[in-house]
Amino acid sequence: MTDWNTNVIEEFRQNGGAVGGMFEGAPLLLLHHTGAKTGAVRVSPLLYQQGDHGLVVFASKAGYDFHPHWYLNIKANPRVTVELGEKALEMIAREADADERQAIWTKQKAEWPQFGEYEQKTDREIPVIILEAE
Repeated sequence: MTDWNTNVIEEFRQNGGAVGGMFEGAPLLLLHHTGAKTGAVRVSPLLYQQGDHGLVVFASKAGYDFHPHWYLNIKANPRVTVELGEKALEMIAREADADERQAIWTKQKAEWPQFGEYEQKTDREIPVIILEAE
């Protein structure tokens, strides 16, 4: 985990889910996921969207041409824990189907234009992940 992520995680936990800087006012959660190869539990701070069936996160990796590690981990181990504010929620991660993805992704790009920029930077389709209550 990078020092940057560590600082965001610490700030999130110290402030009941509120973080300043570039994330000030943004809907942020902490995703606990199990390493596909190592089995180690990792934590990733992610922007989220409230969806019809749960929380939604995006494997954008800022438009890089490869998926973030957390995405590969949840594909292998879909049971996750989500820190949302001061709550911890046990959830199951699944990739949105094509119909679900279209509406969710369009909304995300409208609310957070940088996601449209990420999409333009890569040839891969950015996965949309729905986190549902267990």
